[in-house]
Amino acid sequence: MTSETSVRTATVAARAPWSAVIPGGALLTITDLHGNQAVDFLVYDAADTAVRYSAPDTIQAQGGIFLTTGSVLMSNEHTPLMTVTADGCGGHDTIAGACSKESNTLRYGHHTWSQHACADNFLAEGARWGLGKRDLVSNINWYMNVPVEDDGTLGIVDGRSAAGLAVTLRAERDVLVLVSNCPQINNPCNGFDPTPVLMTVTAPGATR
Repeated sequence: MTSETSVRTATVAARAPWSAVIPGGALLTITDLHGNQAVDFLVYDAADTAVRYSAPDTIQAQGGIFLTTGSVLMSNEHTPLMTVTADGCGGHDTIAGACSKESNTLRYGHHTWSQHACADNFLAEGARWGLGKRDLVSNINWYMNVPVEDDGTLGIVDGRSAAGLAVTLRAERDVLVLVSNCPQINNPCNGFDPTPVLMTVTAPGATR
């Protein structure tokens, strides 16, 4: 029987941030409720946030730039932070980074300066845990479809996700997770219409 403390859920509104400490052995499931919604993601060692997700270490360890079942999120000390245990979508991005006011104005024009961005979400949510701008690193974009063209340029195209698809990660130690439910409206990563996602934390040994 599942207790209230063994499974916790939170709906993250469109454009909003979220964070939590995920205990070692627990599962975090991110469900795309409406489809085609990018979820920007950072993870840190909860006991020492100087140890944090490293895109280069993760890419090197798995020999590829896209994440799916079996992918291990590696730290800057080349140690495992989380492992993808189930994935209904596949091909999650590790290289496109987070949108910001600066990148929006560069790509889409100065009229976008006032638009909320993932960098804002990370800074606001990270501040709750004593993190600042220097603690932000290149992030994962769950559900974001970023093909690499023959000339090496990156595309941002319609996502592969659909309503109800989910990705589940197991914490390999106590970790702090920061999420930005991407507010981007200038490219198709959110179908030009950001929507909510569901976070489910399942304690070790719990039955959902």
